Amino acid sequence: MNMSAGLDPDLLRAFAYIAEEGSFTRAAERVGRTQSAVSMQVQRLETLLGQRVLMRGKGGAVSLTPHGRYLLDRAREVLALNEEIWRTFRAPQMHGTVRLGTPDDYALRYLPMVLKRFAETHPSVDVDVTCSSSSPLIEKVKAGELDLTLASEGHEPANWPVDVLWRGPLMWITSEQHSPHRLDPLPLAIAAGDCSWRKAALRALDEAGRRYRIAYTSETQAGTLTPVVAGLAVTISPVTTVPPGVRVLPAGEALPKLGDAGILLLKSREARQPLTDALAAHIRDSFGAELER
Repeated sequence: MNMSAGLDPDLLRAFAYIAEEGSFTRAAERVGRTQSAVSMQVQRLETLLGQRVLMRGKGGAVSLTPHGRYLLDRAREVLALNEEIWRTFRAPQMHGTVRLGTPDDYALRYLPMVLKRFAETHPSVDVDVTCSSSSPLIEKVKAGELDLTLASEGHEPANWPVDVLWRGPLMWITSEQHSPHRLDPLPLAIAAGDCSWRKAALRALDEAGRRYRIAYTSETQAGTLTPVVAGLAVTISPVTTVPPGVRVLPAGEALPKLGDAGILLLKSREARQPLTDALAAHIRDSFGAELER
């Protein structure tokens, strides 16, 4: 295959990112260019190939043409080979394992893209992921058993450096088809034990004089969302996108306003360098791109 001799890898990269993201805008963010610049790259690629490879649909949706589907796999091969050559000749390759902790509340939302991009630039580094609640994860970081962890704000130890990755309002989450938020006492599905979200919810209800009962407890967000989907309880979350079957309760609808919540990144004082710093940089960049989006 001799595509790399006639096609600029930057054109192939722009095309591949658009195909993966399903959006010119998100692909432009990923390569650090404007949307118009990425569009021009695709036009140039299609001119060189003499075929359309992408189609724009309603609402800006992007789909691949048959030629585009053929090109995507081969473009990825060319880009992977190009990256391998650059890594071999321009920078020493990192090897080893970095240990990352995360509450499951954030794992599916944020980690897939973080891990994918990290693997693209550090293919010889393994990431060992531990999912648990914030408090035990922070204890593992303090003990040197984890190199990095995501955690909910409110659990961080005093005098420990943290990065604030995201901050926004906590929200009440209720069923799409039922109204458990109108019951008295209010049935809650919340985390057990020392959870900052739990404390915020109970404090807001107490201050508002709203009666409640803790109907369900779970260490995972999936566990608290399950009875909510069934219409048996309400829960809380700082995440603006919610799974099917539940909805965000608008402010002022039956329940008191909650405060803000933050997502933090903590690093062990015994972290494995420079692997830890490299993964931390990818996490910060991914959260930054999410905030811009």
